Amino acid sequence: MKRWGIDLGGTKIEGVILDDALRPVIRHRIATEQEKGYGHILMQIKSLVGTMAEKSGLDLPEVIGIGTPGRADGVDGVISNSNTVCLNGMPLLRDLREALRMEVAVENDANCFALAESMLGAGRDEMARPGATAFGIILGTGVGGGIVRDGRIIRGAHGIAGEWGHNPLPGEHSKCYCGRRGCVETVISGPALERHYAAISGRKASLRAIVAAIGRDEAARKTIDRLVASFGKALAAVINILDPDLVIIGGGVGNIRQLYTPEARQAIAANVFNHSFDIPLLPPLLGDSAGVFGAALLVGPPLHSQ
Repeated sequence: MKRWGIDLGGTKIEGVILDDALRPVIRHRIATEQEKGYGHILMQIKSLVGTMAEKSGLDLPEVIGIGTPGRADGVDGVISNSNTVCLNGMPLLRDLREALRMEVAVENDANCFALAESMLGAGRDEMARPGATAFGIILGTGVGGGIVRDGRIIRGAHGIAGEWGHNPLPGEHSKCYCGRRGCVETVISGPALERHYAAISGRKASLRAIVAAIGRDEAARKTIDRLVASFGKALAAVINILDPDLVIIGGGVGNIRQLYTPEARQAIAANVFNHSFDIPLLPPLLGDSAGVFGAALLVGPPLHSQ
């Protein structure tokens, strides 16, 4: 079967059609243009789906997968906690069904990332074992995550499984947009690291510049050391409960090589219940295509059953 997927991002909307071997038949991107509002985004998605059908020569599918920032709640898929703010409070699932005249599966973008990378990307070999579980991490502007077991996303009773970014970090008190203080996201997200660097150095710098300056800038070194130590504490809390078979790190912060060093593994192990961390900690392989591939995998049978 052909699997159609859409990745709805803040600046671009990407579509893909995967063939029976899960190879892209076509990929196409257009601008989100979120400044034009919610209704315009719906029309952009509809236009993209039409373009995909035209360029591929395929009939429209009966169902399409959509990955989006934020959560889709209830039968209408009302969006919350999206950084594409015009989506918040809107019944995206209901409105997409009406606009596209087809069934739609909507999923959080972190879950789409976890599904794609675990089954098609970095975790593909590990996840070939029956019962294997992957924890996929998004470390970027925010901190999120998704859990995949046997080719299926684990959503949980409240639909928040994997949302470790809003677990509290001991000793941290920075205010989070969610209304709490000391959330993981307020410490190890990209903006949080930039704020910390500015606070201890008196200078503003991008995360890329901070990482590049580690060897000559004490404040930069301390910022990344804080990242590694806090990452270890935050991830260990997940390991203690979930104990997955592998962890995959995505997002801009996930490109920082210090997260894959023996020191980072030691920081995790020091906070794990049995003081051991023996599973793979992997960078992603699919780049910015993980989201759209994951959206396509929302439709059809789980990969392990094929």
